[in-house]
Amino acid sequence: MALSRIWSAFILISLAVAAFKWLVLGDVEIFSRMVTGEDKGMIDTTILAVNIAIKLVGIMALFMGLMRIAEEAGGIRFLSRIIGPFFSKLFPELPKNHPAMGHMMMNFSANLLGLDNAATPFGIKAMESLQEINPDKEKASNAQLMFLCLHASGLTLIPVSIIAARSALNAASPTDIFVPCMIATFVATIAAMSIVSIKQKIRLFQPVILAWIGGVSVIIGLLVTYLVSLSPGDVSIFSGVLSNGIILLIFLLIIAGGLYKKVNVFDAFVDGAKGGFDVAIKIIPYLVGILVAISMLRTSGTFDAFIEGMKQLFVILGTDTRFVDGLPTALIKPLSGSGARGMMIDTMTTFGPDSFAGRLSCVLQGSSDTTFYVIAVYFGAVGIKNTRYAIGAMLLADLVGIITSILLAYLFFG
Repeated sequence: MALSRIWSAFILISLAVAAFKWLVLGDVEIFSRMVTGEDKGMIDTTILAVNIAIKLVGIMALFMGLMRIAEEAGGIRFLSRIIGPFFSKLFPELPKNHPAMGHMMMNFSANLLGLDNAATPFGIKAMESLQEINPDKEKASNAQLMFLCLHASGLTLIPVSIIAARSALNAASPTDIFVPCMIATFVATIAAMSIVSIKQKIRLFQPVILAWIGGVSVIIGLLVTYLVSLSPGDVSIFSGVLSNGIILLIFLLIIAGGLYKKVNVFDAFVDGAKGGFDVAIKIIPYLVGILVAISMLRTSGTFDAFIEGMKQLFVILGTDTRFVDGLPTALIKPLSGSGARGMMIDTMTTFGPDSFAGRLSCVLQGSSDTTFYVIAVYFGAVGIKNTRYAIGAMLLADLVGIITSILLAYLFFG
């Protein structure tokens, strides 16, 4: 099983690097830092994992309660009928108009708008729906793999948090990374779709699939054209109004639909919300396991050694090495969202927000999602132990996003 092997590899590599530092370099505090190091050690990381799960309880309860109202009112079936022609081609094993289609549509829409808090409950609900028709409950199905790889590609229309960080660090033009981010994350999403489709022998060059992809591309293009004409302040205002307005609109439509269909709205909400607590508790062991392994990689110095080795390699090859200073963000992103965000800010602080490395780190931050966190949470929520080729496909899509980001950085920023 891929996740088990990778987890074991993280642990063994971290211990090997730490042993080398202790025996050869005389770093007598290396093991102490790995176990009890402030904010990054194993002990603090276990606490962080539990805190993440606890914070998810309320969010999960809210959105899963609303999801139950939507299900009883027929809203999920309605969404499934709309997206059905497209999803029936991309998820050929999914029964026609299955509720999972509506759940996945909600998840993708939330991701598209940068609504992380809403995307996770919708995504977990989608995984639960797909698990109901999964013949092998411990092995990821084709539909679950396609969904999760698309989710992990992290397609987002407006990278609000990145623009905010650049603005806080006094970048000359905080929004200058918007178009490169948009293109990079879109390419990564198409790559994820293509990789899984090849693996599952799904034909992408079908009129329905091409029409949907083309339609999304046109919408993204129009939005980009509009946003690049706005000032940084106006972009921030627009994104806030759009994101929060969409959340309130979802609430309104679900409640109104429930009342129209004469659903007992409060009872349905409470019934659905109960599942939020159960799911949040269920993912704690998976979160602790993966976050501790990541913590050991960071505190042992494995990341630093790898990055320095890459830099020296490109120096020997005689190529431009400016992009290497922005790579730490990309290397940490699949492992830790907060770690990658911190690395992005550190890169902008060190080299300047308008430097090549600073801008590249921002584009890299917006080009993908946290692969291993996504795997731990989503597969953990439904008890999947055999993740098949999920990690390989996601990391390959991440690599496409990284390469695209580097090329775009040179194209846009010189």
